[in-house]
Amino acid sequence: MTINRRALMGLIAGAAFAVSAVQGIAAGVLRVGSYPANPPWEFKDASGAFQGFEVDIVNEIAKRLGMTTDIQGLDFKALFVATASHRVDIVISSLTITNDRLQSQSFTQPIVTGALGIATKDGAGVTSVADLKGKTVGAIATSFGEKWLKDRAAEIGYTDYKSYDTVSNMLTDLTAGRVDAVANDVVGLRYAMNQMKGLAVPVEIPTGEKFAMMLPKGSDMLEKINSALSDMKTDGTMATIYKKWFGVDPAAGSVTLTPMPVPTSAD
Repeated sequence: MTINRRALMGLIAGAAFAVSAVQGIAAGVLRVGSYPANPPWEFKDASGAFQGFEVDIVNEIAKRLGMTTDIQGLDFKALFVATASHRVDIVISSLTITNDRLQSQSFTQPIVTGALGIATKDGAGVTSVADLKGKTVGAIATSFGEKWLKDRAAEIGYTDYKSYDTVSNMLTDLTAGRVDAVANDVVGLRYAMNQMKGLAVPVEIPTGEKFAMMLPKGSDMLEKINSALSDMKTDGTMATIYKKWFGVDPAAGSVTLTPMPVPTSAD
């Protein structure tokens, strides 16, 4: 059989990709993608090292699998590209399991049930979602908060929407009055309020969204990682990490304490 030059180059490129996709595993390194400005879930400290709730969890997972972690900081939208291209083995960034995402990504069992927060300037007069009518609102691009706002645009009646790549830029615009209110994970917003003056989170919206860790679709590491999470929930490790970062014990019977299988739907 004759193989022309173009076909040969294609074979070489494919082989190189296959090698790179397993290189991290072969070397005992868990390649982690993370949005680096998402405290207390994950963030960089003054020395540039990653810290946070999910950082502690993924480091513990790696330890139990006999691996170490290599955590890369990426823009939020780039996280999905990184898993799809196998640039990373797993992503942490308070990611919501959705049916749309499950079509192209894999998720571990949930570790936290989330709620959406609406942040405003102090004294803005927003005490409910209804008060967003006629306002300019914003959220992080491709986030659950963005989808929630856009799905309810007609119902809420806000006049303008702004999309952001980073939480810091979003909150800077909120402080400067370039946006009237923003929607994001309530835990992250309240943590940010401790660092910033003049802002508040007057509205919390229970959503039932479930946060989990994301892997490439069909990853052969998924079941091992999910099993490690179940063990952490059972032996008390998850509860200890949760209290360290959130200041309270996880609720009895919550997804933080309940071992679960790999999800096949967002329900």
